[in-house]
Amino acid sequence: MKPEITTPRSECAPEFALRLSPTPRGARLARLLAAHQLREWGVTGAAAEAAELVVAELANNGVQHGRVPGRDFELRIGRAGDHVTIELSDARAERRPLPTPEPDEGGYGLLLVATLATTWGVKPRQVGKTVWATVPLASAVPQ
Repeated sequence: MKPEITTPRSECAPEFALRLSPTPRGARLARLLAAHQLREWGVTGAAAEAAELVVAELANNGVQHGRVPGRDFELRIGRAGDHVTIELSDARAERRPLPTPEPDEGGYGLLLVATLATTWGVKPRQVGKTVWATVPLASAVPQ
């Protein structure tokens, strides 16, 4: 399956969206394409690294916990002023993410998202859910 990419009409377009297969390859591609778009917007350094990590964690969670055979996941990134909003939508509404206070073998992804983002959450969709995070551009880790 080829990814469906919504290409901005100009370099200043504030939003980027694409649909990918819910596979490890799709998650890697989400991070690579997000990194490319961030560079196009002029987002570099620690802020870009933070946003890329959030994309990677949300995409990985979508692949591991939100996969429904035959359904893609959607990544949407928007830039507005001093932050980037990252949204990942999948088809599994009943599998809502919950951070683990004391993870053992895994479960650090949402703790990382909570550290790098100023805020994050989950919102329902007609089919599935959207997990979103707001990452500041001024500093990689909120104070």
